[in-house]
Amino acid sequence: MHTLVFRSSLIVSMLWCTLAQAQQPASAFARGNGLQNWQHPDHKALAANCKQPPAPFAIPVNASATAEPPAPTLPAVPAIPGIVAADAAWRVIWAWQGNNADGPIAGDNDTLVFANNDAGNVMQLDPATGLAKVLYDKTNTGGAVSRSKNGALFLAMRGLHAGVEQLQPQRKTFAVSLNGEPLDCAGGVVNDISADSKGGVYIAISGGGVFYADSHGVIKGYGKDVSGANGIILSPDESKLYVTNGPKLVVFDVQADGALNNQRDFAPLSGSGDGSAVDQDGRIYVATGAGADVIAPDGKVLGTIPGPRGMHGVAFGGKDKRTLFGIVFYGSWGTASARNQIVALPMLSSGYQGRAK
Repeated sequence: MHTLVFRSSLIVSMLWCTLAQAQQPASAFARGNGLQNWQHPDHKALAANCKQPPAPFAIPVNASATAEPPAPTLPAVPAIPGIVAADAAWRVIWAWQGNNADGPIAGDNDTLVFANNDAGNVMQLDPATGLAKVLYDKTNTGGAVSRSKNGALFLAMRGLHAGVEQLQPQRKTFAVSLNGEPLDCAGGVVNDISADSKGGVYIAISGGGVFYADSHGVIKGYGKDVSGANGIILSPDESKLYVTNGPKLVVFDVQADGALNNQRDFAPLSGSGDGSAVDQDGRIYVATGAGADVIAPDGKVLGTIPGPRGMHGVAFGGKDKRTLFGIVFYGSWGTASARNQIVALPMLSSGYQGRAK
């Protein structure tokens, strides 16, 4: 009798776990109410104890914005030789609420993995079905994910006590301090990350600058006049690091120990640069809020792929990484009207195969 009860309980428990991990539509998930570090009620006290208190940082919020906003239109796409065909068309594969769906990378089996700011989790989406599941929950306002060539998975933490969390191969805090102080003292908010094959992670802090956390989690700052740092991505061979800085893309040379030098302007952008990706030929794709600029490895601008207004990040994925995914925000940030989409565009070019992004 006791054995039967135990087995019945075990079956129920296993069934519950299976259901909990099942893929579901966007409507099945709560939007959440995560806070970035500058929004947290304890941020002021933390900042006051920094050796040099950071400059104030905030994202404008229109508290009166509550109505359902109209979805952005999907624009026609002109041909860019060898990159995208003229008959290619965007399609929406995910639509949700809140300040969510950020920092995407390619996942296993043609899926897409992304972080959610408000929901405080990391999700995996099957573009073929539009269904998703939560891979990691209870993140500190996670905002972007990056996987190294070695398979280690990292998450940018935007909440108070900001920094980088390692999710795989072991979940643990990776890097949260700078010169003996909380990384929050650098100012701004952790926006994007790019993991290297040395075990380190490059960090773009909007309002703070460019940083590198080595394999031991020790963080150092680099660059000059890069407070507009937003999107960040390594070249395929990891010899260069590209960082968006307002209306331009800057580049650093990467040294053997991961340090950065020789900062220089690399290419002008058609708008304010955000999340970026690289393809198999080393071209850089930079989201600019209304599309993605395509830039050759020598810095020549090859064209712009128009996208829905509010497109603030891109990643290659899908079969043979021949789909360009875009994350789209619309409505008013931090309000009940906040909405997001993930859109997909078939490409002639393919994303870099050597790592997830």
